Amino acid sequence: MAELDNVWNDLLRDVMENGVDKGDRTDTGTRSVFGRQVRFDVSKDSFPIITEKKIHWNSLITELVWFIKGKTNVEFLHEHGVGIWDQWADENGDVGPVYGKQWRKWEGPNGEKHDQLKTVIRNIRDNPDSRRHVVSAWNVAELDRMGLPPCHFAYQFYSKPTASGRELSVKVNQRSADAALGVPFNFSSYATLLILISHLTDHKPGEVIWSGGDIHIYQNHFDQVKRFLELDQYKEPKIELDETVSSLDGIDVSTVDLVGYEHGPFIKLPVAV
Repeated sequence: MAELDNVWNDLLRDVMENGVDKGDRTDTGTRSVFGRQVRFDVSKDSFPIITEKKIHWNSLITELVWFIKGKTNVEFLHEHGVGIWDQWADENGDVGPVYGKQWRKWEGPNGEKHDQLKTVIRNIRDNPDSRRHVVSAWNVAELDRMGLPPCHFAYQFYSKPTASGRELSVKVNQRSADAALGVPFNFSSYATLLILISHLTDHKPGEVIWSGGDIHIYQNHFDQVKRFLELDQYKEPKIELDETVSSLDGIDVSTVDLVGYEHGPFIKLPVAV
C-alpha cells in the first residue's frame, strides 16, 4: 500500500517504545529519541503522502510556495485560507526572518543578500556533480528575530547520472521533529520541493532522505498516535505538475496539484507553541 505510511508508523513506534520522557520548551512534555534517518522514493508514478489520516494539501503546498517566494508575512497564507503560522506572527502578521527569508534573501554580515535557492538551481544545472548544493535556514545572526527558529534547518541536493538521464535526490536535516503532527507534513513538503527543483533542472526526482535530531511525540498526542497505528492505509495519489513553469518566480499554489488522494479521517492534534 502506501510506503510513507509504513515509514511513519515505524518512526512512531520507535519513539513510543524506545524514547525517554523529557521536558520541553512548551512545558507539555515529550517522549523523545535522538538521531534517526528514513528514506523514501519520489521516482515512482505515485506521490508519497500519509494516507492513514488526512494531510491538508492546501496548507502544505501554500506553505511551501510561501517559503519559495521568500515571504515572511502571513498575509499570503491567509489569502489561501491557511493559518498555520498565526501563533508565531506579531500584530502585523510578520514572523521574522524565517525559512523564506533565508532560502531567498540570506543576509551576510555586510548586508549583502544571497538567493540560496536560485544559486543551487543554477549550480545543479551547470555543475551537477558538485557537493555544494546546500540550502541553510540556520542563520545564527538572525535566530533571535525569528518567531520560530527553523526545525528543518538545511537540505542538500545530490545529482547522479542514470541510463535514462540525471536523477536528483534531497537530504533534509531537521533538528526538532514533532513526529505525530509536523513530520508527515515535512516528508511530503520536501517530496514536493524535490519534484519542483528536479523539473527546473531537467532531472528526474529520486529519493528524500530525512535525518531527524530530537524526534519526539508530545504527551498530549499519545492517544492519537495509538489510533494512527490502527488506521487503514490507502493507495498513494498522484501529482500533476504544470510543466510550463520554467523558473522559481513562476511557481505558485496552482503549479502542483494532488490527484486521487484517498485518506483516513482528519485527526486534530494540539499544537505546542
